[in-house]
Amino acid sequence: MIPTLQGRLVLVGAGKMGGAMARGWLEQGMAASKIAILDPAPSEESLEFISSSGLTHNPEIASVDDAEVVVVAVKPQAMDAVLPGLTGLAKSKPVFLSVAAGTPIARFETAFGTDAAVIRAMPNTPAAVGYGMTVICPNANTSSTQVELATVLLQAVGAVARVYEEGLLDAVTGVSGSGPAYVFLLAEAMAKAGVAAGLPEELATQLARTTVHGAGELMRHSPLAASTLRENVTSPGGTTAAALEVLRADGGMEDLLREAIAAATARSRELAG
Repeated sequence: MIPTLQGRLVLVGAGKMGGAMARGWLEQGMAASKIAILDPAPSEESLEFISSSGLTHNPEIASVDDAEVVVVAVKPQAMDAVLPGLTGLAKSKPVFLSVAAGTPIARFETAFGTDAAVIRAMPNTPAAVGYGMTVICPNANTSSTQVELATVLLQAVGAVARVYEEGLLDAVTGVSGSGPAYVFLLAEAMAKAGVAAGLPEELATQLARTTVHGAGELMRHSPLAASTLRENVTSPGGTTAAALEVLRADGGMEDLLREAIAAATARSRELAG
């Protein structure tokens, strides 16, 4: 349930992630009058959404003296251009919630003051359909109330977890931030293997995509560990066991994923500077 804001929520960036969050907030009952969008060049789709929803678009920063939370949802490479223009929002002492990958908390403290309340979040792309996974990390200036507010706002697009050591967000990026791409690659590879085994391409693609989706839903609804679910569909000496023997061999799927996540984690650290 979206909380009642005393001030306004300022959303900086109305792209795919920002737009998905705004839609989620409105669907859960937040008043459009509480949301202001800052985006100088929104897409045609975003502009239509902003207009049809009755959201305030590009108000003068000086006129926004009641910002309670500022959600920064722009691409990391745009930060140098965007952050200086937001300094006027700091006067109302909002919490700055960033969903920009690779942008450290210190960057916001430099822009808005060492006393600024900042929460860094690492979401992933399934947030666009309400099934995201976001991990947040607050700085020392953030109150428990502000952490709860950020949590509820992000729950509009999926599940939320917390860490209190910012360095862990690099590993989060490696697992869940980049994770959807691993799943998409799995579906792609399964479909190609199905074609190689003689299936028509359309059927192989349907089988792969539906199987990945169904397995994900089963995990979401089941209290059982993934390892237990795997064991439950693996009969000794059966077809699944034969496939898993290949996938779990030395240098197989588990080793490759460990290396892949380590590489993504390392790259996240590099990008954060």
